[in-house]
Amino acid sequence: MAKKKEVMPTVADKGAVAPRATGALPDSLFSDCCVIIERRKYNAGAYANKEIILMCHEIGQRINIDVLGGQRAEYGKRIVAELAQLLREKYGRTFDYTNVRRMAHFAARFPDFQIVAELAQQLSWSHFTELLPVKSDEAFMYYAGDAAIRNIGTKELRRQISRKTYERREIANAQIGSAQSRIPFNVFKDPYFLDTLGLTDNFLEADLEKAVLSDLTAFILEFGKGFCFIEKQKRMGVDDKDFRLDLLFYHRTLKRLVVVELKMGEFKPEFMGQMSLYLKWLNRYERQDGENEPIGIILCPQANRSVVELMEMDKSGIAVAEFWTVLPPKEEMEKKITEILCEAKERLERRKLLPPKSSAGQIDYFYEFKDDDGDED
Repeated sequence: MAKKKEVMPTVADKGAVAPRATGALPDSLFSDCCVIIERRKYNAGAYANKEIILMCHEIGQRINIDVLGGQRAEYGKRIVAELAQLLREKYGRTFDYTNVRRMAHFAARFPDFQIVAELAQQLSWSHFTELLPVKSDEAFMYYAGDAAIRNIGTKELRRQISRKTYERREIANAQIGSAQSRIPFNVFKDPYFLDTLGLTDNFLEADLEKAVLSDLTAFILEFGKGFCFIEKQKRMGVDDKDFRLDLLFYHRTLKRLVVVELKMGEFKPEFMGQMSLYLKWLNRYERQDGENEPIGIILCPQANRSVVELMEMDKSGIAVAEFWTVLPPKEEMEKKITEILCEAKERLERRKLLPPKSSAGQIDYFYEFKDDDGDED
């Protein structure tokens, strides 16, 4: 092993006051040196973090190979406890019993060293300890990848896991049932949690829109990365009739306009006709060169998912999702999300077994016109 180069102490290390810069110092020298120092410090920290994670993975693999294999569960617990005690005495409390057990769990869960090495470049060991309770491997990789891409801390990662972000995305993906779908995967969720907007009982559609606009940052964070707000109550003229959509966004990654319509009560089939009109108008008059066709999402407190599935709205670039303004207790919420996800997967599997349909019999749903004040005719 190469001998570590000795770092000479600086004037500042010795406690003396550093000399003041003179007029001979080039303008960019000091700032350039600061950039170099900060970059190298960051790289050193990232390297050390990666090595810590790989160390934990290697220790976990070593434990699993020699101790926890076969049917020696009780024996394994005793050996891990002994090992942790010795490691802690020698290297500190980082190697207490809980952490050493996590290392074994970590290595058993993800034996592929290359995947761990890639994630370790962006995530800390604290991130992985938050991820370990996630049961599904697919969900684990989603949360890990999302945390790495967005560079979020453990607090936000814990929040995403507790709010079942992955599962809600999968429920929304279940609407996309054919190759003819115009809704991309992994864009929307179902349901959306709008509990941060502070809405009380018996609020109106106007109250919901006002609450969204007053806390637009929270709304966009719930929708996901890439959404940029453009306009509220977008006016669209067709002959002598004016229409107004609720909220218009642009998605940077998808390069397309996204319409968000807020509805009260249960989803109605006629909502599809309204959204179709908005998307066709935007596609003709607002879509710019290089952009993809607009898509839309209808948010309502109650989404009859069987009706939505039957209408195959994704082929028209339309998705539907519920919104919840008040979250039930954690266990109740997790149970409800799990039930919705299981139902969505069952519907998706049934749809795969159906013979392909001809598009000739497509239904045109009645559109409820609205005056400028929002009242239905």
